[in-house]
Amino acid sequence: MKIALVVSDFNFDVTSIMAERARRHLEFLGAEVTRVVHVPGVFDMPLAVKKLLKHKNIDGVVMIGSVIKGDTNHDELIAAATAGAAVDLALEFDKPVGLGVTGPGMDRMQALDRIDNAKNAAESVVRMIRTLKDLD
Repeated sequence: MKIALVVSDFNFDVTSIMAERARRHLEFLGAEVTRVVHVPGVFDMPLAVKKLLKHKNIDGVVMIGSVIKGDTNHDELIAAATAGAAVDLALEFDKPVGLGVTGPGMDRMQALDRIDNAKNAAESVVRMIRTLKDLD
């Protein structure tokens, strides 16, 4: 299994740890991380995911990001738009897209407490690749 990671650089103190946990977990599961793409923020992820899913040598993508609450409800908009795009892309390309994006509605400490969500997203992609192969 060849997996790509798309990592948001916004809140990098959180997302860098998340990306490393996802990478190690994928290797533990026997998957190969073939690409790691950094994007400015979570909202920027879908375009990079789409480009990666077009490659025949990419079996799935894990999105890694952290949407932390600010003074407005902007975090809710960003998280919802990104999650919706992830579903749409998975359906368009028949390849799994793992949503390892934490938030909305959390502060920095809560974000740090949720870094293992990246491992969960990575495992979901691997399990879905196996499930989809069984359906062929």
